Amino acid sequence: MSSADVEDFIQQNRGEAERVETFRGYWESWKHWEPRREFILRNMCDFENGQMDHLLSLSMVWANNVFLGCRYSSDLLEKVKAMAEGIVVEDAPVFKTRDEIIKNQQGR
Repeated sequence: MSSADVEDFIQQNRGEAERVETFRGYWESWKHWEPRREFILRNMCDFENGQMDHLLSLSMVWANNVFLGCRYSSDLLEKVKAMAEGIVVEDAPVFKTRDEIIKNQQGR
């Protein structure tokens, strides 16, 4: 589902879109919520109602990795990155590991 498809889905399924809006955390800026909402909407057809918590957890793993630089197991990151394929995040921060920072400083 592309970004345009997500917008079409929202227009055609107002009730479902409003339900997804309830999943937004009060701390989430629009810049963070919009891509996470797209992640949820793109993948919700693969999860039944009883599995919504699992999808929401995966969406938070993806958002935490993208926006905060949190690290998780490689298997989990591969899964959420595949689920998020095609989602465009504008001005996403770039994170460096401690080892990368030290290597750059030693090269000076």
